[in-house]
Amino acid sequence: MLSIPVVETERLILRAFRREDFETFAAIWQEPEVMRFIGKKPRSVSESWGVFLKMAGNWVHEGFGQWAIERKADGVLIGQTGFFTAMRGLGEDFDCSPEAGWVLTTAAHGQGFGPEAVAAAHGWFDRQPFAGRTCAMIEAGHGASFRIAERMGYRPFRQTEDLGDHVTLLERSPPPGTPSG
Repeated sequence: MLSIPVVETERLILRAFRREDFETFAAIWQEPEVMRFIGKKPRSVSESWGVFLKMAGNWVHEGFGQWAIERKADGVLIGQTGFFTAMRGLGEDFDCSPEAGWVLTTAAHGQGFGPEAVAAAHGWFDRQPFAGRTCAMIEAGHGASFRIAERMGYRPFRQTEDLGDHVTLLERSPPPGTPSG
């Protein structure tokens, strides 16, 4: 069994997803406000199950992946963050680097959980021997995600379309002093 690291912050625990998280995971991906900038339409339960399993596969095959974001105060799953390989077909300048992502349930928006979780995930990633350039993709108009990306050092490098959405591709170099920085 692969050991997925646990990362803690003042208010959050980033941990492996568990089978019992799936119902909440699927519900988050059906929230209209969550999906507003991610494909526009809620995911079906079947689509969510496929993604849920794919996230576990990233840890196995890549050595990194996405964590469940659990709020320490009450143990509630409020989203996910981390890194993945999506093979989106957007070009070598994007597809060849780990992609960072973050999603929070609408009820957790505006409380600073996103930046806290994303910073913790990047802190872990930057300490790994494979640390290096990472990318992110953000749909036009998603100000909150752009602000998080900017705080983490991401810079836009190209505009494109993905599944009919206008998106900005961003990149981040590892900070100086990290294994690849």
